[in-house]
Amino acid sequence: MSTVERPRAQHDVRSGVALPIGPRTAAVLVLASIAGLMMLCWPLLLAAQPGERVEPPFIFLALLPLVMVVVLAEMGEGGMDSRVLAVLGVLSAVNAVMRGFGAGTAGIEMVFFLLVLGGRVFGAGFGFVLGCTSLFASALLTAGVGPWLPFQMICSAWVGMGAGLLPRRVGGRAEIAMLVAYSVVASYLYGLLMNLSFWPFTLGIVVPGHEGSLAYVAGAPVLENAHRFLVYTLLTSTGGWDTGRAITTGIAILVLGPAILTTLRRAARRAVVRAG
Repeated sequence: MSTVERPRAQHDVRSGVALPIGPRTAAVLVLASIAGLMMLCWPLLLAAQPGERVEPPFIFLALLPLVMVVVLAEMGEGGMDSRVLAVLGVLSAVNAVMRGFGAGTAGIEMVFFLLVLGGRVFGAGFGFVLGCTSLFASALLTAGVGPWLPFQMICSAWVGMGAGLLPRRVGGRAEIAMLVAYSVVASYLYGLLMNLSFWPFTLGIVVPGHEGSLAYVAGAPVLENAHRFLVYTLLTSTGGWDTGRAITTGIAILVLGPAILTTLRRAARRAVVRAG
């Protein structure tokens, strides 16, 4: 059996996919993403009386660790053995330490560039788990554990998963340009989704230079609340924190990307091919 699987593993690594996901793992990732979207977007779809107080659904927060366990179990059946888990642990630890250098100050984030590169080399499933474990480990190191952590974990997981889903036939400078462009888009989307995680529960939002409140209104039409939210995001984070994150991540991939991609692919060949 091993003599049949070894060439397939070598081909996957050389084409940039160290851990291709199977149908079951893909289904688990889809379900996990749906659960994450429900966790973020449910206030917009809530049928409530105008002015009614909306509380966070803590049951969604408790589901995320279970989702991670299921994803890891499914990936274990698809080829994630002890060697790959060791790589996952190293990258998570490095990301956790690097996040302490910026921790989002002025939008400076040192987590996402390695998350994008790891997802690119090892695939969507690995990127999903790396996003979760990186943010969890960094929260433990920086005492950043709180109700916001599950949202950070799922949004970072999507960043890593998206990198693993990018076209595989792109290489060389075109690949770096693609990853830089993706990291910029992902940085803005991460900021938007993180705003959505707390915006519905913030009362009396008034932004200087804008007339009227931008707070969430329970029971209001979806488009009305969505408009308030988008204006709030544009005025409070898009031009500052999100742009800083996009610039930091893009420059890091442009400067360090080629060398790190080479190192990760070498590690992927040793971990995945030997496991075959």
